[in-house]
Amino acid sequence: MSTTSQKHRDFVGEPMGDKHVTALSGIGVVLGKQLEDQGFDKAYVVLGQFLLLKKDTEMFSDWLKDVTGANSRQSGTCAQCLKEWCDAFL
Repeated sequence: MSTTSQKHRDFVGEPMGDKHVTALSGIGVVLGKQLEDQGFDKAYVVLGQFLLLKKDTEMFSDWLKDVTGANSRQSGTCAQCLKEWCDAFL
């Protein structure tokens, strides 16, 4: 069983609201800046991309790697965070 970070638990545990993209688990300052530069400045905008990819965590991870240069761990963590948030709130 894998463990999750406090950041992950905090994000999944409450409504998204207007959170900055760096509130997403797996997204730090550097990846957050790269996402912002691509127009993904808020967590809900990244969620929109996740939903456009039909909540497919593998496709989303590949997209995140392509857009930001994220590694597999970062992209997988972010995808899992969004999946769990969707399971809880959608």
